[in-house]
Amino acid sequence: MSAIQLLPDLLINQIAAGEVIERPAAALKELLENSLDAGATDIAVQLESGGVKLLRVRDNGQGIAKDELRLALMRHATSKIATLDDLQRVASMGFRGEALASMAAVAQLTLISRTAADTHAWKIEAVDGQLSEPAPASHAQGTTVEIRELYFNTPARRKFLKSEATEFAWCEEAFKRIALSRPDVAFSLQHNGRTIWQLPAQQGEQAAMKRVAALLGEEFGQAAVPVSRNAANLSLQGLAALPAYSRANRDAQYFFVNGRFVRDKVASHALRQAYQDILHHQRHPAFVLFLEMPPEQMDVNVHPAKSEVRFRESQGIHQFIFHTLQQALAVPASGQSAPAPESRQTTSFIPTQKNFSLGVAQSDATYKVWEAFSGKHAPKQPAMAMGESGETVSSINTSQDEFPLGFALAQLSGVYILAQNSHGLIVVDMHAAHERIVYEKLKTSLDTEQIATQPLLIPVSFYADALEVATVEAEQDALNKLGFDIAPLSPATLAVRAMPVMLKQSEAEAAAHDVIDELREFGASRAMTERRDELLSTLACHGAVRANRILSITEMNALLREMEQTERSGQCNHGRPTWFQITLYELDAMFMRGK
Repeated sequence: MSAIQLLPDLLINQIAAGEVIERPAAALKELLENSLDAGATDIAVQLESGGVKLLRVRDNGQGIAKDELRLALMRHATSKIATLDDLQRVASMGFRGEALASMAAVAQLTLISRTAADTHAWKIEAVDGQLSEPAPASHAQGTTVEIRELYFNTPARRKFLKSEATEFAWCEEAFKRIALSRPDVAFSLQHNGRTIWQLPAQQGEQAAMKRVAALLGEEFGQAAVPVSRNAANLSLQGLAALPAYSRANRDAQYFFVNGRFVRDKVASHALRQAYQDILHHQRHPAFVLFLEMPPEQMDVNVHPAKSEVRFRESQGIHQFIFHTLQQALAVPASGQSAPAPESRQTTSFIPTQKNFSLGVAQSDATYKVWEAFSGKHAPKQPAMAMGESGETVSSINTSQDEFPLGFALAQLSGVYILAQNSHGLIVVDMHAAHERIVYEKLKTSLDTEQIATQPLLIPVSFYADALEVATVEAEQDALNKLGFDIAPLSPATLAVRAMPVMLKQSEAEAAAHDVIDELREFGASRAMTERRDELLSTLACHGAVRANRILSITEMNALLREMEQTERSGQCNHGRPTWFQITLYELDAMFMRGK
């Protein structure tokens, strides 16, 4: 081993570039953040060959004075912090002072800038870390940074770059993240001479929504619910898509802390938990969320690329994000937004509107259900027709807005409920919908005290092994809290004497087995805390109406009314949709009406 010696500055910067400037997208991110820190309101990006041949960022910010141009390209030179106290309260996007120096070490860099006080701009160039003297140049107020031939002098590093299409995709994603964070700034992106994005600055209350719609599409905006909560020094704002808009990957997840896009383990876990019982396990949620907090309550100096943060009160942040998002997503059918009339998507769940005039088909018996739920009187003298089950049904028109899921028409294949509202046809998976209703009731009951119990007229006995019997004897308190009264009859027999009132007596043995297995494997403490939702979801499946059970019109309407009052009723406990809307527009298109 040779003697210890200082490394040359160029080599130090090239090493840093491996951490900070791993690909063109990383360089683009750093330059865009510098432009925002400089107060720019208009930022233009030009790329060639995915940013490898050329990466140019031009802004109209405050600019850099002539005497500071050389300093801007030196390692650990910055205008954003000066003391440790500044570092602990960083409010700017950049602060390390490494990015430009790293770029200058591995690319041919040109920096042109002009301040408001200068009569003309000044230009400086860097090749292999060697800086030229500032020279006069033509430029409006602001700064342009041009990077050519990234990693031209480190060929081993350049070999790790991917294809042009891949590198451009990463650059475009970095551009979108920055553009989402600042809707008040105009952005444009060109690649190989072709304009990809042209985003005007947005102002007003709907600025963020307009920028999100422009970058992520109108479909995301229609499928998302607003998130807004302020508590103490914390604020969480943005949009969270309903589970129907879930994705096969994490390509639509944008989480910002004080305007900085980050991937944080604490936040990610809280977000997953908020979606856990409404999203299918193979799908990923979509969201654009902005967390604002005092800078001193987090540490942004934990990653060279500033892509991670560390919260000083991580548990409190976790609970704030989790409860805020869970509350925003807990929307019953009656509170969900309407589909656009032009919508043609019949293959995914489309929320419906709360306020509309109902075109209803319902039985006379259903009037009593309607009155019980709404406290209002049904219209008189309706026109009569015949339902699938032979019941007399009636067609009425009313301005009631309490029933977004409409009223039942018939049952299809013993599995689906067909209902009519003013938008068209509603199709409900009755087992999935009832499963969600029972699940939410079980959760509410357990949260308040204990699950309501009903004694069985004839106890249900079944064979049990010694471990199951021992578990029942040891976990009586937990079983009682879950609404079960299970007792040993013999060393190999258990009897269910009472069970939750929301479950079916015919499922007594199967439900008891599931509860005992859960308590045996995980213990009462874990089963009632971290695994509570999984346990209640299993019980809800036992309590839900089964396929091929014939329901009357009255029963179907009662189920629809409960769905409208139940949080998260758009998805079953496993994240699958419980109902679809097929609009009259879509039906007309299917039958080519008007053509």
